[in-house]
Amino acid sequence: MNKLFSVILLASLISSHAFTAPSRAASPVKPFSGRVISLRMSEEPTTSEVAEVAEPIDPMDAALEAMDDVDSETRKQLEKMKRAQELREQEVFMKKSTGKHMCTNCDWEYDETKGDSMMIGGMIKPGTTFVDLPADWRCPVCRASKDAFQEVVEEIPGFEVNQGYGFGSNSWTAGQKNLAIFGGLGVFFLLFLSGYAMS
Repeated sequence: MNKLFSVILLASLISSHAFTAPSRAASPVKPFSGRVISLRMSEEPTTSEVAEVAEPIDPMDAALEAMDDVDSETRKQLEKMKRAQELREQEVFMKKSTGKHMCTNCDWEYDETKGDSMMIGGMIKPGTTFVDLPADWRCPVCRASKDAFQEVVEEIPGFEVNQGYGFGSNSWTAGQKNLAIFGGLGVFFLLFLSGYAMS
């Protein structure tokens, strides 16, 4: 029993010293003297290094200065890129009104050709433009005011200056162009198959 007690006492003494902080007898804690010492990771930069950091070099200026050193092929490529950017900025899509206005709250569409007489309590006859609606008119579904509607427009792709050229197909919408292309292919396919029916 004494051996067991001595082993437990010895283990507790050893374990108690294992988890205590080491003593700082060599460096006692000094009271704050009011003087702050700043510590740095590296040396102080010199005034010439500070001047270099203060004046950053603009990459566009460097590219323009290096433009004198480029060969003629690179210069042509840069000029083509500049011209392509100018053409992209000129490309303005025409917007064509569909005669419909959509409510931003409930997505109900007011169609000028139908009016709202098909709705319960609708008093607007077909053929009434959205501008001619009374000021107190409201959406028949969600009762939103007239200014909560946005006009539904179709974009006509291509340059606006080119819309008048051609056989009138430049002013077609994307859906009309798709119908003409794929409809033409379908008609050609039917004519091609009808040639087999003749024999």
